[in-house]
Amino acid sequence: MILENEIGLSVFRNEWQKASVSILYTYGFLSNGYESFFKKFNMTGQQYNALRILRDQFPKPVSTSFLREKMLDKMSDASRLVSRLNAKGLVDVTQNKSDKRLVNIVISTKGHQLISNIDSSLHELDEMLQGLTEEEAATLVELLFKVRGSIKTVEERILATEQLNA
Repeated sequence: MILENEIGLSVFRNEWQKASVSILYTYGFLSNGYESFFKKFNMTGQQYNALRILRDQFPKPVSTSFLREKMLDKMSDASRLVSRLNAKGLVDVTQNKSDKRLVNIVISTKGHQLISNIDSSLHELDEMLQGLTEEEAATLVELLFKVRGSIKTVEERILATEQLNA
C-alpha cells in the first residue's frame, strides 16, 4: 500500500518530508512489535536494552550516565529504569566509592539468566523485517546511518545558532 493511503495524507512538500513521515510511521510498527515481544518476558524494550548494555560491560560496573549514553532511546530516564531493574533483582546497584553522587550498576545473575532466555527468542524480532533481503537490510542500515549523520549536522547548526543568539 502507498504511504499516502496508509496515513491519509495526499500531498507531501517533497520526498524528504515523505521519507521522514515514512520512517516515523514505520517506527510505530517496529516499536509496537518490540514492546509486544518483550512483554512476554515481563520487560520493556528499554529494560532489555539496559540489560544488554550491562551484560556487554560485565563485570565492569557502569554509571547511569554511561547507560543513558549507550541506550537506543536517548530520552529514557536511566535512573528510573535502573530502579525498576533493581526492584526486579535484575541488576545490582552500589554506591560509587570515589564519587558518592554516582552509583555502580552491574547485571545480576538473575539478569544474566533472563537475558539469555530472551536471546534464544530474538529471531522473532528479526522476522519483522522478513520483507527485505539481507542485502536490502544492509542497504537500509547504511541509509539510516546517513540520515542520523544529517540529523546530527542540523542539530549542531541549530545549537550553534542558539548560542550565538544567547
